[in-house]
Order: sequence, then structure tokens, then C-alpha cells
Amino acid sequence: MKSTKKFWYTWSIVVAMLIAGGLGFVFLTSPKNTSVEIQPFITYTNSSIDLIEVTSPLPGASVGKEFIVSGKARGAWFFEASFPIKLLDKNGAILAIFVAQATEEWMTTNFVPFNATITIPKSYTGPVTLLLEKDNPSGLPKHDASLSFPLVQLLATTTNTGSGKEVPIKLYYYNPTHDQGPGGAQCSPQGLVAVARVIPRTITPIQDAVKLLLKGEISEAEKAEGIISEFPLTGVNLQSASLDTGILTLTFDDPHNKTGGGSCRVAILRSEIEATAKQFGGVNSVRFLPEELFQP
Repeated sequence: MKSTKKFWYTWSIVVAMLIAGGLGFVFLTSPKNTSVEIQPFITYTNSSIDLIEVTSPLPGASVGKEFIVSGKARGAWFFEASFPIKLLDKNGAILAIFVAQATEEWMTTNFVPFNATITIPKSYTGPVTLLLEKDNPSGLPKHDASLSFPLVQLLATTTNTGSGKEVPIKLYYYNPTHDQGPGGAQCSPQGLVAVARVIPRTITPIQDAVKLLLKGEISEAEKAEGIISEFPLTGVNLQSASLDTGILTLTFDDPHNKTGGGSCRVAILRSEIEATAKQFGGVNSVRFLPEELFQP
């Protein structure tokens, strides 16, 4: 019995030593002193992959002095088909700001492809960070959202951009024959008629559409159908546009007070602009500045 116990005791010690030796071998041969690359991560701020996703370059990728960022984002991430991308240096300071452009119709709740050409300043060397920000025309912090990720600057490259694409839109003019009632034309939105136009693909389609409307360019065929407009108005120009929670604010310059007049005329002018602007998703109402514009 004693010899049996001694045997198992001795064998236990041997097994323990083997196990300890094996573990020691594992620890000693593990690459403790080897540099291990950790996959960089994307930092989301008030956002998620369900709102925006970058497909190229991937986090931690090596890039040249010039490269293209591409991906997809929900339509609400854009305003006027674009959003800003900031290039940050290794200390988080802004090196440059670029514009990401939607490559398809952005007035939707679905994902919209985008791309942007990024150029790292020639004088800067070292790692960079891309910060993709939701366009926030309101300027209110509660509407801020972004994602960011690091990149490694490598060799200079060149890219070629430019799509040459155009965007189909509608301009709304007036046809009094569609708006008749007691006493004649009723000067109501019932008389608005949409005419097809195209504009170059830019970052400001709403402004471009309204500016084209203000030119009052109606074809002879459209005139023959009874379509009319009092545009253009001398000196009347669109200065800016901003969208906040569905309210589009349009600021005009009217040095000669051409937007005033009778209630019928003013109602038609306002309706033409409002209908043209509301074709773009997210625009629920239109506000005119200065407020005395388009008043009887």
C-alpha cells in the first residue's frame, strides 16, 4: 500500500512539473516582445453604422497625399447633397476641410452613396484622422453627429474625379387657365404647373433650383400651353438657404422692392418658390427673409 501511494505521489509530482513546464513553454514562446498591430476602430458620436458607413479607405489603411473617401449615409446626413469631412493631424488639429458629395438623389431616408477627394497638405507628414460630420445647417449642438477613424500616410498618389452628371428637377410656374373661379384666376396653388429642367450635380441643389426659377426661362412651347411667370424680377437674388427641422429659410436680396405688389401677384410668386423648394425631401415649409419680402 505504501509503495502504491509513493508511486502515485511521485507520478503526481512529475505530471505537475510537466504541466508547469508546458505552461512555461507557452508563456516563454509567446510573442511578448513582438509588435502586434491592433485593428483601429471607428469612433461614433451620436451616430452608428445604421446612419453612415465608410467603405474606403478602411480604418488604419495606408493612404497617399491624395485619396478618395467613399461610402454611404442616410439621406438625413446630407444637406444640399453634401456634408463636411475634416482632416485632422496627429494632435487633433484641423489640417483641411473637404466636402463629401452624394452621387445619387439624397432626398430619401435610405442610404445614399457618397465620395470625396481628400488631399493631405504637402508640408504635413505623419498619421491623420478623418472626421465625417453630419451636415448641420442649424448650428445647434443637439443636431451634431459624426464618425472618425485614423489613417496612415504613406506615398503620394493621384486621383481623377468628376462625374459630369446632371440632376432632373421641376420648376413650378403658373397657368391661370388651371385656376379659374368666380371673377377669373384665383391666384392659388391650384394653378401651379411643373416644368421639367436639369441642373448640374452640385452641393446646393435647392439653391440652384430656386435660382433657376428666378430666371423665369419659359420655352415657347410652354408659353403656348398658357404657362406664365413674372420672374425674373430686377435685382432679386437668392443669397442663402438653410434647413432646420423641416423649415427652409431663404434669404433674398431685393434692392428695388420688386417682390411686393398686389395680393394676387405676391401669392403666385410665393407659391412658385415654395412648390419648387418642397420637391426636395425634408422641406416642409418655407420662410422668406427679410420678412417684408413677398408681402402685398
